[in-house]
Amino acid sequence: MLCATLDERPGLAHSPAMTDIAIAKPSTDLRITSVVGAAHFTSHFYQLVLPPLFPMMRESLGVNYTELGLMMSMFFAGSGLFQVVAGFVVDRIGAHVVLPAGMALLAGSIMLMGFAPSLWMLFALALLAGIGNSVYHPADYSVLTGRITPSRMARAYSVHSVTGTLGWAAAPVTLVFLSTTFDWRMALSIVGAAGLICAALVAMDRSDLMLPVQKKKVDEFSQGSSLRMFTSPAILMAFVYFTLLSAAFTGLQNYLPTLLPKTQGVSLSFATTVTTFYLTVYATGSLAGGFLADRTRNHDRVIGFGLVPMVLLSLSMGFVPMPAPVLLIVAMATGFLGGMTIPSRDMLVRSATPVGSAGKVFGFVYSGLDLGALIAPPTIGYMLDHGSIHGPFIFIALTILGTLAPAFFVARRH
Repeated sequence: MLCATLDERPGLAHSPAMTDIAIAKPSTDLRITSVVGAAHFTSHFYQLVLPPLFPMMRESLGVNYTELGLMMSMFFAGSGLFQVVAGFVVDRIGAHVVLPAGMALLAGSIMLMGFAPSLWMLFALALLAGIGNSVYHPADYSVLTGRITPSRMARAYSVHSVTGTLGWAAAPVTLVFLSTTFDWRMALSIVGAAGLICAALVAMDRSDLMLPVQKKKVDEFSQGSSLRMFTSPAILMAFVYFTLLSAAFTGLQNYLPTLLPKTQGVSLSFATTVTTFYLTVYATGSLAGGFLADRTRNHDRVIGFGLVPMVLLSLSMGFVPMPAPVLLIVAMATGFLGGMTIPSRDMLVRSATPVGSAGKVFGFVYSGLDLGALIAPPTIGYMLDHGSIHGPFIFIALTILGTLAPAFFVARRH
């Protein structure tokens, strides 16, 4: 288990589950969680601002969907590759500097896309936007892990997850409205400028993002090399867990509108509605999972109880014909169970994180999310191009099942 850095001020309770966290008032925890959650909203929002504009960008620039898809790959490649670097920077100079800087780089790159004259310029700006996006997870989790009271930690993680989901939900609606009111270039310029304002507001709130000064502890990782930390079995298994989970959840989120008309015979409109409900209930499940994770140390059991039935429900959508109302209920149950596991997922990573290394560890582990997001679309797309309508659901089920072993390993290791 990790050693706790205890605050010597009178009146503060200490817990063996702490890292360097002092007990704070609920209002302080709420304020910090709100600031970090608002920042996380912008990360997920910008991840989905481009896809709704693809038809207009394709016509305007004279490019194809493959080229536009490669632009998104540039974004996630930049985000995934630089997350570890961002983690080191966060641990060295602090989230209060790195987070608003990353927000500004992401938003500024999106704004400049509205003025880009060519696809190659869009590629370069997408890479810069991805680098800006890379700071969020190491910075956000560094602040939450270092500032939130341990008894409310999982709930803070769940709010963080929910705000990201809300960002995903808000982006398509916003961009469709702006692009039809103006055009795609103006739409990107407007949302990018709004993001720069958000970055400035976060930069002014330094006090909520600054971590307390930590006492130096002799720790097997803090005194050793970072490479040894990243190659420890628990950290590697956490990375594998995140990669597989991201591949499964990305597949469901992105391809349900395409898959359900083929396997269930519903309309594209209804399949899109099902996906919206899936994401909404996923967010609700994350909130419920936060309360649950704060009341148990058996986070691996929460993950197992959520993901095993999720596998069965996912397969049923691919193989069992069902009436539309039943399909909607099954999709909502799938989303709730998946969301319920997310706070316990984050608590597992926290349990494997050495003191003072939250930025590096969360940056490395969460780069698995970007890797999973890169794996799922071409894999499922290949299956669909070759006429396999059930294969994607098998892929999703197998990747979910694949997360269980590494999750249980991390839990038993710590």
